[in-house]
Amino acid sequence: MPLRKTVGSYWRLTKPRIWGLLVFTGMIAMLVAYRDTGTTPSLAAIGVCFVALTLGSASADVLTNYHDRDIDMMMKRTMKRPIPTGEVDPKRALVFGMAMAIPSVLVPLWLINGASAGFMLAGLVDNIVVYSLLLKRRSWTSIILGGISGGMPVLVGYSAVPGANPFAPIALYMSALVIAWIPTHIWSLAVFTKADYEAAKIPMLPVVFGEKVASICIAATSALLAVFSVAIFVFTQISVFYAISAVALGGLVLGYSAKLALDRDRKTAWTLFKITSPYLALIFLVLGVTVWF
Repeated sequence: MPLRKTVGSYWRLTKPRIWGLLVFTGMIAMLVAYRDTGTTPSLAAIGVCFVALTLGSASADVLTNYHDRDIDMMMKRTMKRPIPTGEVDPKRALVFGMAMAIPSVLVPLWLINGASAGFMLAGLVDNIVVYSLLLKRRSWTSIILGGISGGMPVLVGYSAVPGANPFAPIALYMSALVIAWIPTHIWSLAVFTKADYEAAKIPMLPVVFGEKVASICIAATSALLAVFSVAIFVFTQISVFYAISAVALGGLVLGYSAKLALDRDRKTAWTLFKITSPYLALIFLVLGVTVWF
């Protein structure tokens, strides 16, 4: 293939929208840690953390794509990904993923600290091993247990700041906020693409328990997410701007979740899925602005 197309295929293999959002949460957490510790932000440290988070998050996507290449060919939503279409050779995808995963742990270990490297490793193991290799094809709980990896970039970013306690309440809160967000995000997609998961024999929540139960569970997790996003006042001072933003954004997600529980319409599930990513990005953006200003 032409070089430009090859680069584009490898770029799509990393799922930039996914890793971009995770990296964003990690960088906001790092800025919050600078504020908490009273440390002057270092552009060099921020740059190193950004690179490590990008490598780690992107590598996880590549390696799970490598493992899921057979089932990706069975689902309409994923059959046009670079590996199923033959744009990227599976062995090269494996090498590409490992070439990013290894330095994503070694770089923070060498240039930042052991805590950041440890959280990075924990995130990779949970996503690649627990979620993809062990649970995705066996249990509907894969999203819950495998979703822990989604909160690791926050802890990587927060612990990257000298003197920051990675187990500080605000750090754990931000990490848990991402983990609480994942079920609504993924299960709404699973309702929309239920036929795909059935064809690939993936035991996602709506496949195992049906759309009615899945929709009720999504409404419940959305309610938890909405309440949880406002509960940050327990750990740090928040502005009226954040409170209003969290209530408005949480209300939007909860409203569509309730609608899905009532109508169980695939279009509603798709809309809910599409708004959850901007929701998380905006919550973290407002949180970062609130802490600093």
